[in-house]
Amino acid sequence: MISNLKKIAKLLRYYILLSSTSAGSGHPTSSLSAVELMAALMFGGFFHYDLKRPNLANNDRLIFSKGHASPLYYALWAAAGSLNEKDLKNYRKFSSVLEGHPTKRFKYTETATGSLGQGLSVGVGMALNGKYLDHLPYKTYVLLGDSEMAEGSNWEAMELAAHYKLSNLIAIVDVNRLGQRGETMAGYKVKDYFDKAKSFGWQAAVINGHNFKEIISAFKKAQKADQPFMIIARTVKGKGISFLEGKGGWHGRVLNKDEFGRAVLELGKIDKVKVSLTKPKNLKAKKQILRTKLGSLKSAGGPLATRKAYGQALLKLYPKHKNLVVLDAEVSNSTYSELFKEAYPSRFFEMFVAEQNMVGLATGLSARGQLPFVSTFAAFFTRAFDQIRMAQYSESNIKFVGSHGGVSIGADGSSQMGLEDLAMFRSILNSVVLYPADRVSTEKLTLAMAKYQGLAYLRTTRSATPVLYSDQENFKIGGSKILRSSSKDQITVVAAGITVFEALKAYDQLLNEKIKIRIIDLYSIKPLDIKTLTKAARETKGLITVEDHYPAGGLGEAVAAALSGLVKVEIMAVSKIPRSGRPDQLLNYEQINDQAIIKKVKEIIYGQKKK
Repeated sequence: MISNLKKIAKLLRYYILLSSTSAGSGHPTSSLSAVELMAALMFGGFFHYDLKRPNLANNDRLIFSKGHASPLYYALWAAAGSLNEKDLKNYRKFSSVLEGHPTKRFKYTETATGSLGQGLSVGVGMALNGKYLDHLPYKTYVLLGDSEMAEGSNWEAMELAAHYKLSNLIAIVDVNRLGQRGETMAGYKVKDYFDKAKSFGWQAAVINGHNFKEIISAFKKAQKADQPFMIIARTVKGKGISFLEGKGGWHGRVLNKDEFGRAVLELGKIDKVKVSLTKPKNLKAKKQILRTKLGSLKSAGGPLATRKAYGQALLKLYPKHKNLVVLDAEVSNSTYSELFKEAYPSRFFEMFVAEQNMVGLATGLSARGQLPFVSTFAAFFTRAFDQIRMAQYSESNIKFVGSHGGVSIGADGSSQMGLEDLAMFRSILNSVVLYPADRVSTEKLTLAMAKYQGLAYLRTTRSATPVLYSDQENFKIGGSKILRSSSKDQITVVAAGITVFEALKAYDQLLNEKIKIRIIDLYSIKPLDIKTLTKAARETKGLITVEDHYPAGGLGEAVAAALSGLVKVEIMAVSKIPRSGRPDQLLNYEQINDQAIIKKVKEIIYGQKKK
């Protein structure tokens, strides 16, 4: 076996150099260091995969967290017979699916990678799915670079993998010592990696990453482990080409034609025979639908927090959506995802206070066909924005729910107030952003989110709000509701969430002064109900937006952009650094309450000097 693996390793090195040299860019040295590790995994009988059915549920999963090593990634599939040399020569070209860092355009790619420190979290999600949801014996393998081991998200992933005893997860750390600009933090201190892995509850082995005997032995141990397993491989960057081995200054640098010729001569005779992968056993996923006795989900007529309405909506979603799985970052008693946890404990997973790993894990679950609903405080999603950003490139189907949006949460203070979340989620291409005001709209929009294919965000409010709508009311993504209107409306006030109620209070007071305004509940921040907004802009003298969010990227800017050239939009938003206090005090302090709305309406109607 070893003699055959050596031939494959030589072929892989040739493919790596061919693709990167042809492209004129790439990371060949970072790829060369992991050749023996990946050759042994994929062609040594450990990796089980049906090449003709990449979506087969029984296939082992392979994630290159060090996505810049894509020349090696594509070389592996070329050796398996899925790519030819012409394909490799098109690496990094606009017309090619072989992108600089792997994306879903290439059919064997599980998730987009390249933003370092995220692949292991994705792998945890896939392993969690195999062990607890689909109940399939596939293994999940993650190749990591030593530079990215400085990322905290890896250690978040490691502690959770140990907590859930994911013995089907195998991480391979390519310790080649050299990062982009020089030596990594730990260098060749492989024992440090070993000690850390053990302390996090993993089993581990330190090996020479170019010695097939040691590599094979490590993979055999990993197959039998009863905990997640980490193979810590000491390697040489640029291995196999003498003038590249262990040399600095070669990261992200490719060989020129002359250097490529020298390297190929050094490799010697190359056997280009196609290598077969071991196929998995054809097992079926065990889809178990759990049922529980639930009381009536109808709320009494009194006020209810939209965060609690979200928890109730989850109960309606399952088992209608049989792939629903709920994740929460140790605040399920605040987000009310605990309602789902109590009813369907096997479909709920506690992520603890580790939001980056939670989102990465959700990406892994989504890639395996699950429908993750991910909840925490709106403010805390900001620390996981890179994972959210990468989820769009993985074509993930994830639903995010952020509670405690805005200053209206009150006395907890500014650190707990989501004030950037709408902007963050609006910036994601093709995302949906929803901000319901009451129980009914929250439940209906949660159901609508589940049907939407892609990334969607729902913002909920901490305090209880009155019920505005009947249970028969329909809510669609991209819609809005006109709550007050007449043919004599002078100003339109557009609000969402908590400020809807401030706008309604302002309406009642202005009506006493015989001033009529139109009130729009713009529950869909993205996409917008352009038709309704345009009509309001044309039929009234001015348009005001009111939001419990910072001005940049919020509801107001969305509306102003949509109505550009048609009407001037007056944006009322959180404009000061907030502090602790009662919700009413904070809404007044930020000038987004009913009195501030009344003042702004009068300014537009009568002019700035009118009291």
